[in-house]
Amino acid sequence: MKHDPLADLFSVIKQTEYRGKQQCTVGASKLAKNVLGIMKERGYIGGFDLLQDGKGGKFRVSLIGKINDCGVIKPRYSAPRNEFIKYEKRFLPASGVGLLLVSTHDGVTDQERAKEKKIGGQLLGYVY
Repeated sequence: MKHDPLADLFSVIKQTEYRGKQQCTVGASKLAKNVLGIMKERGYIGGFDLLQDGKGGKFRVSLIGKINDCGVIKPRYSAPRNEFIKYEKRFLPASGVGLLLVSTHDGVTDQERAKEKKIGGQLLGYVY
C-alpha cells in the first residue's frame, strides 16, 4: 500500500538513475504530472508518457542522467515568498543549483517562478 505517491515517484526516479537505466515507470496522478512537467521543462528528465493499464495509469519517464538527488520535503513547510533562500540553503547543494518544488495557489511550480510571481506556498520536494 502506497502512502505517499510523490515520495514513491522520487524514490523510483532516484534508484533508476543510480542504476544507469534510461526509463522507469511511476504511478500516475495529477500531482505527478505537474512535477514531471516541471522536471522536463527544467531539463532534468527527457520526457514522460501516460501508459494505460487495467489498474490505473502509469507514466513512463525517460531519464537523461542529470539527476544527482531528489526527494520529498517532510513535513511540508510553509514557505513565505521572502524566505525561499532559507530553504534553498537547507535542501539544495549550492546557490543556483537545483530547484525546490512548491505548491502554490496557482498550482505546482518551482521556487524561481514563485519568486517572480511574488507568491509563497508549501514545499513539496527538491531536485538537483
